[in-house]
Amino acid sequence: MSLIGKQVQPFKAMAYHNGNFIEVTDENFKGKWSVVCFYPADFTFVCPTELEDLQNQYATLKDLGVEVYSVSTDTHFTHKAWHDTSPAISKIEYVMIGDPSQKLSRMFEVLDEETGLAQRGTFIIDPDGVVQAVEINADGIGRDANTIVNKIKAAQYVRNNPGEVCPAKWQEGAETLKPSLDLVGKI
Repeated sequence: MSLIGKQVQPFKAMAYHNGNFIEVTDENFKGKWSVVCFYPADFTFVCPTELEDLQNQYATLKDLGVEVYSVSTDTHFTHKAWHDTSPAISKIEYVMIGDPSQKLSRMFEVLDEETGLAQRGTFIIDPDGVVQAVEINADGIGRDANTIVNKIKAAQYVRNNPGEVCPAKWQEGAETLKPSLDLVGKI
């Protein structure tokens, strides 16, 4: 069952953010765009490359009114230890949520029940707390943060321009489509 168009369910979790432990809830996802990136585990191999790439796009995402949250089934304490020791992770300025109860991973349907770890899931959530895009990759396939930025821009455009849609490979400023009977069979 797809989470697209579904409201994020209520939750509370502890997180590491800029040297502090904070509580994050579903309310944090309301009033602004959010990107939630699940990953298998701290102190691993593909994960730090993805999270560093996401940090490299963080300023761009912030300019778009987006907050970023990374999530693994590790604790917020483990996130701090990783942040303190990894050159890639020490750069991270966004919120790192701990999910040792696996509640969030189950809620977002990315928990691998055999390993107890989250899969590589990316969720774009609109200011109403509704999931607008989902991408889930196998463990060995890292994500590209540029793709996330492009998806955010498309999601924001569609939200702000009812009746228009963004075609494949759409880039900001490019033509969109207005679905109508006139387009049927002409694309």
